[in-house]
Amino acid sequence: MASLEEIRETRLKKLKKLRDVGMDPYPAKTARDFEISRLVAEFQDLQKENRTVTIAGRVMALRAQGKVAFADLFDGSSVSAQTGKFQILLRKGDGISDEDFDLFMETVDIGDFIETSGTLFVTKKEEKTLQVNRWKMLTKSLRPLPEKWHGLQDVEERYRKRYLDFVTNQELRELIVKKSQFWDVTRNFLKEKGFLEVETPTLEITTGGAEARPFQTHHNDFDLDVYLRISVGELWQKRLMAGGFPKTFEIGRVYRNEGTSPEHLQEFTNMEFYWSYADYKDGMKLAEELYKEIALKVFGKTEFEYNGHKFDLGGEWRIIDYAEEIKKQTNIDINTADDQTIKNKLNELRVDYKGANRERLLDTLWKYCRKNISGPAFLVGHPVLVAPLAKKVEGREVVQEFQPIIAGSEVGRGYSELNDPIDQRERFEVQGKLIEAGDEEAMMPDFEFVEMLEYGMPPTCGFGFGERLFAILAGKPLRDLQTFPLMRPKE
Repeated sequence: MASLEEIRETRLKKLKKLRDVGMDPYPAKTARDFEISRLVAEFQDLQKENRTVTIAGRVMALRAQGKVAFADLFDGSSVSAQTGKFQILLRKGDGISDEDFDLFMETVDIGDFIETSGTLFVTKKEEKTLQVNRWKMLTKSLRPLPEKWHGLQDVEERYRKRYLDFVTNQELRELIVKKSQFWDVTRNFLKEKGFLEVETPTLEITTGGAEARPFQTHHNDFDLDVYLRISVGELWQKRLMAGGFPKTFEIGRVYRNEGTSPEHLQEFTNMEFYWSYADYKDGMKLAEELYKEIALKVFGKTEFEYNGHKFDLGGEWRIIDYAEEIKKQTNIDINTADDQTIKNKLNELRVDYKGANRERLLDTLWKYCRKNISGPAFLVGHPVLVAPLAKKVEGREVVQEFQPIIAGSEVGRGYSELNDPIDQRERFEVQGKLIEAGDEEAMMPDFEFVEMLEYGMPPTCGFGFGERLFAILAGKPLRDLQTFPLMRPKE
């Protein structure tokens, strides 16, 4: 088998030959008049007209014998193997000149992009085919594609050379298209409900709206340290509520300088909406409706399996209480148990926990329990300590928050937004003390936000979810679904 360098040298010679005969191997324009998907759809009518058509694409297969050559072209106009590629035929002396046929045989390789013109017919094997009478090179490839039956096998190579994985991995192409549909359905659903799509800052002085370790950078012009946002503009969208915009949403990238897992990345896409004059119960109804619409319009079903869990988004959504579920699974009453009791239980369960503050202990204990819930369900009754931006339930030390749970994972978070400026200031002060004590995930206080609340913000429900929902419904690790996952540079 020839080495990569030998293959490249051979293709460089073919490149030179194309130039020697006056064919530009990298022209800027093509005369293509049909995408392959359209050609497939209109094939019968075009065949009856005996019309000359021109298509272009990458050569994915090449079969030649004597005076006949077949090739499969793919142009990306459809991810389907049936409508995204098309067979071409070159027959020496039949519609194409001997010189053009010989040049094709001498210079074209799998991986090249070519343009072909000709008429349509159906082979004896009932394969729709274009008989070529003219062709030209559009892009001469110098390196070979991965072997088509196996593609890229090394995971790191797949991530690093994503462009090759897309060419040889039809399932991955289909998933990237579905991911776009996932956000389209979300966007259209919210717009139909009267929500306005907005843009909010991605560089912030304080990272409000979530609890996570941020990325930090420096703004040279202002000589100011800033952070990449960790939420989709939560505190900014609430300012829009105060400014008289009753329904807003944003779909955008967020950044969290934390660990990687099948359900966690440092950069990903989230959606958040804010809805004036609504509370968390209204948000629960809307979220359930949205998830069902996503399931049906993107995946064509409501029943799914993921990581050993089976769930039906079209079925009943249970309501699970935070404290009751922890007590049910661990026999720990978080309302009365002290920190050491919780630590002892986590040690018994062989669960690692970070830090010693109570908020992290409660969150770690809950996450252990969460893994055993298939859902669909809504988690409610969160302690005030773990939700610094949510309104309290009257007379209780819990908040008006809900989280959709499926397949042992949290796939969203929403609550009746806290609009009491005095209460919000006190909670920010608690978060500030956690930061001073070394908690890197505590929420940064934003006292300008508190000032806004003093001017008044209407009762509001906020809710958000991210790519984790898509990953679970698609049955894939989150990183597999990134168009271009972050990679360390090659050494």
